Amino acid sequence: MYHLFTDTSANLPTPYCKTNNIQVVPLYYYLDGEEHTCLDTETFDDARYYAAMKEGKRVTTSQITPANFVQAFRPVLENGDDIIYVCMAQRISGSYDSAASAREQLLEEFPERRIAIINTKGAGFGEGIPVMIGAKAHAEGKDFDAAVAAIEHCVRYTYQIFTVDDLMYLGRTGRCSNFSAYVGSALNIKPLLKASDDGVIITFEKVRGRKKAIKALAAYYADNVINPQDQTVCISYAGCLEDAETLAAMLRDSQPPKELWMVPHEPVTGSHLGPGALALFFISKHNRDTGEDDGLY
Repeated sequence: MYHLFTDTSANLPTPYCKTNNIQVVPLYYYLDGEEHTCLDTETFDDARYYAAMKEGKRVTTSQITPANFVQAFRPVLENGDDIIYVCMAQRISGSYDSAASAREQLLEEFPERRIAIINTKGAGFGEGIPVMIGAKAHAEGKDFDAAVAAIEHCVRYTYQIFTVDDLMYLGRTGRCSNFSAYVGSALNIKPLLKASDDGVIITFEKVRGRKKAIKALAAYYADNVINPQDQTVCISYAGCLEDAETLAAMLRDSQPPKELWMVPHEPVTGSHLGPGALALFFISKHNRDTGEDDGLY
């Protein structure tokens, strides 16, 4: 028996996690110094949160500590069960290293148990889609090793692409220089970004204007998605529901997926992207490690 864990960066709706017995470890954020988390996605008011950011409210975040993971994992191990934790990109968060530290400590106490920590090299639904694959494997009765293999395979083909409305937020978090952020904002340049093979956010195209950026996201999906009729495609948005609906309509017109989720972008990673961030997540025909269509998905 094994239990599936993730964290709030995965952006999965709370009802989905409850239905599929996914245990979620919270990341914390601080709005004007007051501590919050987003364990209940149904009560998160993204419009209010991102409007507060636009108004200049200060948001900071903190990583999950080893002690947090020990507290979350211990009851499962004491019950004689194993753990699969699907994690945000190791390069952009300390969560992976904190979980690894907790695993080392706990396996000294429970040497007969197993704890797998899977680096998704992503965030948001770039983490959430592999969790969903893990939940499907569990529901199908696949054992620990088969579930880990299915999740790791999904990671290699999960694409995560997005645009932001204001480059200054990326500049503040070191994603681009303050100068380039200022120039980009002044010229209405909208970057298209994605997670690289090692989990770092990189720019792969720039367009002028918001409408063109949304069309470019839809075009990238049309060129790269595989078997959309069999998968759940996810859109997350930071206080820009209308843009998310526009993008969703474009996807349905080109290659409609089996399911299409539109979910407010969770507040922790959203604080680094800023108001107006619009992200798209799907399983691609291209292997992220090689960039090739290897026919293995």
